[in-house]
Amino acid sequence: MNKKLLYVTFLFFLLFQTFGIAQIPESEKSALVDLYQATNGDSWSIKWNLKSDVRQWYGVDIMEGHVVGLNLYKNNLAGKIPSSLKNLKRLEVLDLAFNALEGELPTELAELAALKVLKLEMNSLKGEIPQSFTAMSNLEELILFDNKLGGIIPKRIGAIKKLKILDLSNNYLQGSLPESIGELSDLTNLGLSGNKLEGEISTGFGNMQNLSELLLAFNDFQGTVPKGIDALPYLELVQLQGNNFTSFENLQNLQSKNLLVFDTDDLKLNLKYRELFDIEAPVANTEFEDED
Repeated sequence: MNKKLLYVTFLFFLLFQTFGIAQIPESEKSALVDLYQATNGDSWSIKWNLKSDVRQWYGVDIMEGHVVGLNLYKNNLAGKIPSSLKNLKRLEVLDLAFNALEGELPTELAELAALKVLKLEMNSLKGEIPQSFTAMSNLEELILFDNKLGGIIPKRIGAIKKLKILDLSNNYLQGSLPESIGELSDLTNLGLSGNKLEGEISTGFGNMQNLSELLLAFNDFQGTVPKGIDALPYLELVQLQGNNFTSFENLQNLQSKNLLVFDTDDLKLNLKYRELFDIEAPVANTEFEDED
């Protein structure tokens, strides 16, 4: 076999391998098409040409013949999330934030066992957060702020052991803070501001040694600020204002060295930490406004 023939054979083999790797299962392609059609794809900011190779579709990341990422942030999606997305079995990142999605969160998303990041913030999603989401054992980021979600926070939220970011702010969530939330030892960001959460917080925060943001403002929490916050070493943002806490005793001796924001309804305590950490006082508090 001469060198030219060897070279042609090598090129053919390389092209064959590339083609083979690029293909995705028909069930995955069908799920993508469902999403396009269910969310008015012809009006997306960056559209898909459904007749072209899936590799050319905006926001679709493919690895080893499977869809592993779907990043359609701020792309003018309007409609409901189809349940068939559950067929993207290798999906690790689903980012549909800053669109006009509506309807309820499909419980079937919990079947995405490989999912690490679920970002659906700044949409118009309603209904409850499915209890089934607590089975997503690989999930690291659950970001749903600024939607119209109601009901309670799933009681077994602490079962999502790998969670690092949990942001459910500015929704209509009700009820008490689940005790299991204290089990999220990897959590760095906890955002629950601007909901209708209420009652005393019975869980401590001492187990959340990586927490840097604690945002519980503008709810109806009562009683004593929970124990353990003062011992968190990496706290940067603390917002507890707009609640009905009756005691801030557990915040008298913060151990953090990196405090950037500190707001409670105890003005003396606010002044203490603003002076200690040279924090500028906020111009105004932006309280979550209920819709009619």
